[in-house]
Amino acid sequence: MTALQHQFDNAADAESPLDIVPVAGRIGAEVRGVRLSGDLDEVTVEAIKRALVRHKVIFFRGQTQLDDAAHEAFAGRLGDPLAHPTVPVAEGSRFLLELNSREGEAASQWHTDITFLPAFPAASILRALVIPAAGGDTLWANGVAAYEGLPPALKALVADLRAVHTNAYDYAVARPEASDEQIRRHREVFASTVYETEHPVVHVHPVTGEKALLLGNFVKNFVGLNREDSSRLFQTLQEHITKPENTVRWRWQPGDVAIWDNRATQHRAIADFGKQKRHLRRATIAGSVPVAIDGTHSRALKPEAAAA
Repeated sequence: MTALQHQFDNAADAESPLDIVPVAGRIGAEVRGVRLSGDLDEVTVEAIKRALVRHKVIFFRGQTQLDDAAHEAFAGRLGDPLAHPTVPVAEGSRFLLELNSREGEAASQWHTDITFLPAFPAASILRALVIPAAGGDTLWANGVAAYEGLPPALKALVADLRAVHTNAYDYAVARPEASDEQIRRHREVFASTVYETEHPVVHVHPVTGEKALLLGNFVKNFVGLNREDSSRLFQTLQEHITKPENTVRWRWQPGDVAIWDNRATQHRAIADFGKQKRHLRRATIAGSVPVAIDGTHSRALKPEAAAA
């Protein structure tokens, strides 16, 4: 598919009942005129699901009516919500993840949520509570467009390639600016139980049938490659995914909600807001075990019992 064809990929569906305004050429759209809740009619819910797989990430402004209970109720309309496997839920909630940044701390590495599990989330729903006056935007990248844009030689290389994803990555290397306290908290909370999963580098989207690159900063290594070769190839593929043409950037306002297709995207926050407060909460929707081009599935490596 050529770059010229790609610019039309993110066009709004003329048959959708939603008011959809694309934000970037290959990924991202704002949905207007919808008030999110657990009581949305089924026609609107199904239209939101279709818009999600079409645009990969969709945005809703001004959803200040949502509190934690309503956030969780709406998440339940999109699928089966689940809590993070290691990080405690936000106080008073059933499964919401607290993203309460301190002194510029944010998830500023490109990643797909929780890929260290075999059945990682299908989607995430992020709600903005407190947003910096400037800074703290989030970027998303389209893994489908990235795969389609690979040269034939790289497509052939990654067709059968598999990667090990883990939550026990070297936080100090990934975040060289991190304090000792942040490193300690990562080890004691985020990596309190070590998970490793072997995923195909290219998986088939279970709804659209599109092929997408499945990478991000939870990748430990490629199967059959040493650390150095894994690192070089990882950087090459990541650069294809995160090319500006494949991304969208969202400037948050309090009350905004972003929903992304976690099977087809990566994302990262931009930690450029200094000591300003940035507070969001996230719900995640359960997904299925990825399937490779050859029909094989991902498999758990750690904990060892998960592979039994």
